[in-house]
Amino acid sequence: MLCIYIDNVNPFFNIACEDYLFNQIQEDCFLLYRNDKAVIVGKHQNTLAEINYQFVKENNIKVVRRLSGGGTVYHDLGNLNFSFIKKNQTKNLVDFKRYLKPIVEVLLKMGISVDIGKKNDLTIEGKKISGNAEHVYKDKVLHHGTLLFSSDIKVLSKALDVNPDKYKDKAVKSIRSKVVNIDEYLIKKTNVHYFAELIMKHIVENTPNSISYHLSDFDIKKIQELVENKYSTWEWNYGYSPAYSFINQTISDLGNIEISLEVQNGIIKQIKLYNDIIDNNDSIKIESALIESRHEEFEIRTKLENTNIKNIINHIFFEELIKAFF
Repeated sequence: MLCIYIDNVNPFFNIACEDYLFNQIQEDCFLLYRNDKAVIVGKHQNTLAEINYQFVKENNIKVVRRLSGGGTVYHDLGNLNFSFIKKNQTKNLVDFKRYLKPIVEVLLKMGISVDIGKKNDLTIEGKKISGNAEHVYKDKVLHHGTLLFSSDIKVLSKALDVNPDKYKDKAVKSIRSKVVNIDEYLIKKTNVHYFAELIMKHIVENTPNSISYHLSDFDIKKIQELVENKYSTWEWNYGYSPAYSFINQTISDLGNIEISLEVQNGIIKQIKLYNDIIDNNDSIKIESALIESRHEEFEIRTKLENTNIKNIINHIFFEELIKAFF
């Protein structure tokens, strides 16, 4: 088995790396990596319904859709991510406990007893420290999980704090859990780098024919192509979302806005705007301008600016109107 530690903390690169190793490398692989601030959504989720859009935008938190299903998770440099990529020799391809076992063993060595929960997560005293998901294709499985070691829990909570009433769809919904960092339970304090070393050492020592592997220039080139063509694109991270209905009402001193959208593949197919600032004719112009546009801020902003609506309404109200779409 190839044992790989990635120094790169770019979330687009690392999620693409899992895809590359799963689909292009024949050997079994074990992977450890950290990501800079990012929200990672499941393959079958509606991205906008899973994130606190304004907070994520203002804090430059990247948003990436992964290869596996399941719920949304938050990554930062205090979070360690692990992945097993294996050709399965058993009939039961989906086997979370099999891949969580070595992680549980390392934590026990560190003096921490954890439980495997009903949702295939790891918990300490009922609080989640690790979320896990799997992707299976033919005889191959990708199991990956998060390990909250010293993450910023406040940022995590705000990034995933969403209004569930805005979106109606059949997408997979995340189930929020109380979370906690591993380092809060350590008797002997250490850091996430040493934690990663302990896990990698344990995997190498307990896995026959395991070798340390560094990504080649060819590997990196192919992964970067996946980043550019898939994992950093709006089409994958947002447009891949299932069809959804969106409705939002905002009330402010400047005026009231209600927006109703029907969206397919991230594209606005129907729109209705109600407000008490601009007249009905201008509202219709806005609706017409946004049909067939992405449910995406830059495109909405650009198209609204092209309607000359900014010459009609207060600048602050214009910004309120943009925010109402998310």
